[in-house]
Amino acid sequence: MHTAAQLQEKLVSLSTPERAAASTWFFKSGPGEYGEGDKFYGVSVPTTRAVVKECTPLPLGEIKKLLDSEWHEARLAACLVLVRMYGQADATEQSKMRDFYLSNTQRINNWDLVDSSAEHIVGPTATLKLLKELCQSELIWDRRIAVLATFYSIKRGDPGPTLYVAGLLLQDTHDLIHKAVGWMLREVGKRIDEGVEQTWLLENGRYKSMPRTMLRYAIERFPADLRNRYLKGEL
Repeated sequence: MHTAAQLQEKLVSLSTPERAAASTWFFKSGPGEYGEGDKFYGVSVPTTRAVVKECTPLPLGEIKKLLDSEWHEARLAACLVLVRMYGQADATEQSKMRDFYLSNTQRINNWDLVDSSAEHIVGPTATLKLLKELCQSELIWDRRIAVLATFYSIKRGDPGPTLYVAGLLLQDTHDLIHKAVGWMLREVGKRIDEGVEQTWLLENGRYKSMPRTMLRYAIERFPADLRNRYLKGEL
């Protein structure tokens, strides 16, 4: 069994200062930005995934050490380890992993950490009650977890959880939530039925009241003339 320290040592050995500098900019780690203060080793995601594959499984205590790290790639590795372990576990162990994940969301604190894990760990057993609780959280990462968890249902042909969460977050004030909701709405149209997506957008004029970024993401795959009509509020 590997340890958190061993995994981090491997990440450090594969890091570059150029990648670290680029990641600091890309993940908005400057003063006042959503990732303020985050630190980066400088390791690509494919490389991080390779290290995770080599070092999985880990005890939850070691995963907690990774989540508590100030280094972004260590926390990403923790999420990816959990995803790999969840996929190989029985229902009892999966429940423990999901509870562990949900009790540490303050450390799953950037969009890539959420997007690489929420669908796989929260999605399979997410109830509407849990999704509502996450949507009502003041922590942006809880709200993004709620959105991305519904990707699991989308891929299985069920748009219900996504449309429910989108309704709860329709007037959220954060750009990262606007993008996530719009993305999942787009996936409903792409993977299930564009008519279902359009019906939801048009009902009660939702498309007119939602944030512009959310709308743009949601209608990205529509024909140009239809996109323009949505953007002009002509439907």
